[in-house]
Amino acid sequence: MGGAFELIDYIVFVCYVLIIVSIGLWVSRTKKGVQKTSQDYFLANRSLKWWAIGASLIAANISAEHFIAMSGSGYRIGLGIAAYEWIAAIVLIIVGKYFLPLFLDKGIYTMPQFIENRYNKSVSVAFAVFWLLVYVFVNLTSVAWLGALAINRIMGIPVMWGIVGLAAFSALYSIYGGLKAVAWTDVVQVVFLIGGGLVTTILGLYAVSGGEGVFQGLAVIYEKATYPHFNMIIPQDTIVPDGAGGTTDAFGDLPGLAVILGAMWLVNLGYWGFNQFIIQKGLAAENIQHAKKGLIFAGYLKILIPVIVILPGITAYVLFQHPEILRDSGYVGEIERADEAYPWLLKNIVPAGIRGLTFAALVAAIVSSLSAMINSASTIFTMDIYKSFVKKDASERELVLVGRIVAFTALVIAVFSARPLLGGLDQAFQYIQEYTGYIYPGVVVVFGMGLFWKQATARAALWTAIATIPAGIVIKLLFPEMPFILRMGYVFILLALLATVLSLTDRSLAPGKPVADSRIRFMVNAGYGFVIAGVITFLLGILFIRRYAHLGFEAVFMMASAFGFVGMIFLLNAKMTKVDPKAFEVKPELFRTGRAFNLGAAGIILIVGLLYYFFW
Repeated sequence: MGGAFELIDYIVFVCYVLIIVSIGLWVSRTKKGVQKTSQDYFLANRSLKWWAIGASLIAANISAEHFIAMSGSGYRIGLGIAAYEWIAAIVLIIVGKYFLPLFLDKGIYTMPQFIENRYNKSVSVAFAVFWLLVYVFVNLTSVAWLGALAINRIMGIPVMWGIVGLAAFSALYSIYGGLKAVAWTDVVQVVFLIGGGLVTTILGLYAVSGGEGVFQGLAVIYEKATYPHFNMIIPQDTIVPDGAGGTTDAFGDLPGLAVILGAMWLVNLGYWGFNQFIIQKGLAAENIQHAKKGLIFAGYLKILIPVIVILPGITAYVLFQHPEILRDSGYVGEIERADEAYPWLLKNIVPAGIRGLTFAALVAAIVSSLSAMINSASTIFTMDIYKSFVKKDASERELVLVGRIVAFTALVIAVFSARPLLGGLDQAFQYIQEYTGYIYPGVVVVFGMGLFWKQATARAALWTAIATIPAGIVIKLLFPEMPFILRMGYVFILLALLATVLSLTDRSLAPGKPVADSRIRFMVNAGYGFVIAGVITFLLGILFIRRYAHLGFEAVFMMASAFGFVGMIFLLNAKMTKVDPKAFEVKPELFRTGRAFNLGAAGIILIVGLLYYFFW
């Protein structure tokens, strides 16, 4: 079955491209004589429904990082890499209930704008620069490179031309239309993405079963895949191939219990709660209820993602570990590096016609992510740098023009940076997670205390932001063999301590509005509850750290610190009379959720719990 594209595949793919570009340009139209405003361009005029928000979140999130890099990690390590997806599903509940309502209440465009409103412009600029660098040199480059790598493996197109082609496709509608074009095309993209991805998974399982069906295919890969391919918790000294002819310890990427006790939560809270190109979809919601429901919808889609990106990687692993399955199959090509697993499957087990559809799913994932990232980069630069420092009285027309220029420039820089940054890596997904991991501990501390802690000051936020990357580098130099997820946990502890000391010793604190008596009792009880949970967790860490060191149990100290930090915030908010002058008054009614949200959230938690139970 292996071979190049046939005419029907090209027809299907061209039809997909025409549909996406046509929709993007159609929704970007404005009435004659009506000028597109910055709110329309950057926030889709705050008109997105819950289903558009959920679909756009997933389309922006799922990219070549998943189809190529996460599938590659599935090939080498297995289902354990799904922790990123399943914990994200639970984090989306937290973001929908507690974070996003506060952002919407403030009517902001960007995360740096929130920082400026809560702290000051210096902290805002620091985070604006942070995100611009991450979007251009980590996110955009990785998505473009991995996408072009897939196209090269499937169609033989040179990687550099693939990068240029993907960038041009995403630019066709997103630079002109802004977030409205991105969001509405995402609704269609996610149908291609999930539908085409499921087709590849089903056909792969059908092939590995020898034509006996999907369920038999699942039984075959479960039986034949070596340990730890169907284990979520990976102990130390779990040796897997490294893709370069040697071996590596899978614990370095997924350190046992640390994925559920430690900094995996920081990665997801930082990514889903405070990351502009993700949260921007929620900021564009028609109202707060649509925003909350959209995140629940996205949570269910996240649970499904490992089926369409990790199972194919495991399937490819089984096929190559058992040559008797491949015998007389007509399959072509080899998997020399982990990230080549998904393209190999797409080229070999998907028949003509459907191959064009599944290839469209891959391209949909890549292009939707590129579009979301360049739109968010242009939003941050235009609203937080250009409007704040270059031209404060810029017209709406000028802001939209600057946004388009910045989007184009960011894309060009990413195109020429992709090969130097990513060309020699085996598992690019781990590169992405590790280097964004330098930022997320500080992001979570600064935004978290900015949202909820009245004593958090601008001085504390600024120095926490400045210390974030150096702290990560120092911890890595001191403990080079420590898994990056564990390192992130220790960085979080240091930064939370730094932020606490700097805030409580800041002379800018002033008498504030007293807390209502009706809320004090709840806040005090919640505070003591979290503090007690932190103490118990810390003691458990002391008692069992040696026994379970091979499972990364030391991550429990990060969880203990997080409990203590939250408890301190509750207690000081309730009892301390002095507050930061720019602290927000939190309205409890913003956190109220309806039956649909609550049932949806309960369903996500139940499903994720069962998945961990069965694949522990």
